[in-house]
Amino acid sequence: MSASGRYQPQTGLGRMVHGFEEGAIAVLLGLMVLITFVNVVLRYLFNASLIWGLEVTLMLFAWLVIFGISHAFKITAHLGVDAITAMLPKRGQRVLALIAAAVCILYALLLLKGAWDYWAPFAGLEQTTGRWFPTGFDAKTRDRAFYVTEQVPMPDFLRFLEGWINQGEAYDKLPRVIPYAIMPLGIALLLFRLVEAAVGVWRGSRASLIVSHEAEEAVAEVRHLNYEE
Repeated sequence: MSASGRYQPQTGLGRMVHGFEEGAIAVLLGLMVLITFVNVVLRYLFNASLIWGLEVTLMLFAWLVIFGISHAFKITAHLGVDAITAMLPKRGQRVLALIAAAVCILYALLLLKGAWDYWAPFAGLEQTTGRWFPTGFDAKTRDRAFYVTEQVPMPDFLRFLEGWINQGEAYDKLPRVIPYAIMPLGIALLLFRLVEAAVGVWRGSRASLIVSHEAEEAVAEVRHLNYEE
């Protein structure tokens, strides 16, 4: 399963997440292209620019990368080394794939805690207690909801956040809670894809979490093209 067209969500939740992920990636790519294009036109034709354009593009790129991590698990596009596992029988390969999936899920849970603890203060929420896994919420969390971006203006349709998380004080720039939201969101999506992949390996609908022999196939394709020339 190396192409997105082969992925078929098996549940209603899977279809919903699939649609959200595909739509988000398309929107992010479109906005990056649009903002960059407008900035180029303004710079070369009118000697002007969107002062916030670069910062927004960087944010969108960061969102795209984090979405891409989970998307790559979905379509089995992450590269990996299978030199040892390929020597094992099918049963051994399946066992190792399940062990790898369990380790990845554990790692994703740790990442999710860290992502929440980093983002929560910017949303006026409490961080979790516990070093490795949440044991509760820390009432002494320092509120950072007043932190804003460098140059991105505050859209009027997000003014409701001022009353929700900033004690009614107006934002002069976009609050950091918005761009940083990709951290818990993206890691939660990654965890979902890892669990989905583990279930797929358990049921036998996929062989592993990674794409196999991609480098070998690429080299063979290039060699074939060189021979044709």
